Amino acid sequence: MATFRSASVLLSADGTRTPGTAALFAEPARKGGVPSWAGDFRPANSAGNGPKNAVGKTFTLELPDGATGKVVVQKLKSGKGGVILALMGEDAPPF
Repeated sequence: MATFRSASVLLSADGTRTPGTAALFAEPARKGGVPSWAGDFRPANSAGNGPKNAVGKTFTLELPDGATGKVVVQKLKSGKGGVILALMGEDAPPF
């Protein structure tokens, strides 16, 4: 299982950039398929609670090396440090 944790940016369709930290994981592909991946995104303190009405919407996750991946926000979770967005990746993992 591949894992990734780093500062990242969540990009909305209208170009709004939400900085934060992504913690992602990918599972091995089954029989040559695309490996599934998912994770959490914690918006930076300066970004507040992140995008409004984000559940069910598709965003682009941009990693520090410039790699990007499409994600759908599955749900919002309340954590000790604020809101956390649960993500489900689409296509191949970008990390």
